Amino acid sequence: MAENKQSLAVIFDFGGVLIDWSPYYLYRKILNNDEEIKAFLEEIDFKNWNPQFDKGYSFTQGVEELSARFPHRAELIHLFNERWMDAMGAPVTGTIEILRQIKAAGYPIYGLSNWSVEKFNLVKDQFEFLNWLDDYVISGQVQQIKPEPEIYHTLLKRINRSAEECVFIDDSLENISTANSLGFVTIHFQSPAQLTFDLEQMGVLLEN
Repeated sequence: MAENKQSLAVIFDFGGVLIDWSPYYLYRKILNNDEEIKAFLEEIDFKNWNPQFDKGYSFTQGVEELSARFPHRAELIHLFNERWMDAMGAPVTGTIEILRQIKAAGYPIYGLSNWSVEKFNLVKDQFEFLNWLDDYVISGQVQQIKPEPEIYHTLLKRINRSAEECVFIDDSLENISTANSLGFVTIHFQSPAQLTFDLEQMGVLLEN
């Protein structure tokens, strides 16, 4: 895929691609094992509860509402807000190095991430790679979330590019599916090594 560096942009998801994050990191400090954590998260429907914060909903209000529904789990639910930083893992250094190489090669690079504004503001100063991005869209800022199409359109409008001019990298198949339907070139991220290979095949990175 030989593209002019001025016309091809590379878009990175943050969580799971550039930064490791998981509620398991928090609850492993409290519950006995991953089976207990899984049962708790499934009971409170964490998969569908957490995205509301990424879309801009108040953590305090969301926690209180869920605690009222699951009073026997209220303490654990409150900890997700109070000790949210314990869910943060380490930067994915391999992917950050790939981002650095793409930047050095002259490609515009952007970010598109589902993230609560109030929590993102707690950690953004720790992320040196944000300084390398030409721009980024955080879901909580625009009150839109992946995999809904609207946030992809918001990004494209902001960076003044068509989907066909963008390589979109995300670890979520749902997010990748939406991007594909909109015309993005996509890479389903699984590891830095796999990402390097796919970018080399596209000609974005030079093979070693």
